[in-house]
Amino acid sequence: MPELITAITAIAAEKKIKPTVLAVVGPTASGKTALSVALAKRLDGEIISCDSMQIYKRMDIGTAKPTAEEMQGIPHYMIDIAEPENEFSSADFATLAAEHINDISSRGKLPIICGGTGLYLDTLLRGDTEDGGGADSEYRAYMTALAAEKGADYVYSMLCEKDPESAEAIHPNNVKRVIRALEVYHVTGRKKSELDRLSKQKESPYDACIIGIRYADRQKLYDRIDRRVDIMISEGLENEVRTLDRDGIFEKSRTACQAIGYKEMLGFVRGEMPLDICVDELKRATRRYAKRQMTWFGSHGNVRWIDADTPMDDGRDKTFEDIVNIAEKLFSEYGYCDII
Repeated sequence: MPELITAITAIAAEKKIKPTVLAVVGPTASGKTALSVALAKRLDGEIISCDSMQIYKRMDIGTAKPTAEEMQGIPHYMIDIAEPENEFSSADFATLAAEHINDISSRGKLPIICGGTGLYLDTLLRGDTEDGGGADSEYRAYMTALAAEKGADYVYSMLCEKDPESAEAIHPNNVKRVIRALEVYHVTGRKKSELDRLSKQKESPYDACIIGIRYADRQKLYDRIDRRVDIMISEGLENEVRTLDRDGIFEKSRTACQAIGYKEMLGFVRGEMPLDICVDELKRATRRYAKRQMTWFGSHGNVRWIDADTPMDDGRDKTFEDIVNIAEKLFSEYGYCDII
């Protein structure tokens, strides 16, 4: 299989065919990391993380960054590349990830994108390495201050008035995205939702096979989420949050203080809530996030889904090896037929 990928890469380069990429998506705690590593070992691939929180340094346990043991020697990119207080947009991600795709492909290896941040993946696959909406840092600072003074609902109501379609797609508490949509309207005079539609009409610079992993029984996913949160607590999430709080990161970075896992544990670290209440809220918040991820990826008709918890044709439960075999088959049927 690796020899075939190398041959396909060479043919693609000669004929100027789009680079082939494999994306592994799905809700949090579904098993994307393990699947992407297994596929990378089989297909001679390298992994590009597509997670909006794993890009930040010092935020390790709460973002479920893969450990060296979990990486199993497979190179991983787009992890620990920014300080928590730094702004980082989907266009920033697409720019850097595109460089990694080109580098990995040039070495005859398969770029594998793994993660659950749908906005980042969509921006990358559309080739939006430049922020077409323009920027106005002074306006952004003004709106940020306004949100701090009058609350998230106030600036969200402004977006509802100017661009109701974007407002419907953005959670009111996601102040950063709300302000960005307002900034686009301020700079261009056009709605961000309109510009997004125009962007989606562009042809992708990649030949992308997107494989998703999900659970037909939602409770099984929720049980995996609960177990993951319990592991985070046992591995020292409290101390990680306490250290970040001591160093003033949550005051410097709204992104950090709003990240799932950190904002819930911050209540306990600061003595505002008991630990069990914070942990329960963290589990609920993660389940809600998983629902939003499934809604996002579920709206994409080009995802090839694997139901991890449905039986095989012979009636037995799927093993991890079965899931890897199915994913490899889906990629083989997609990637090779389109190129050869």
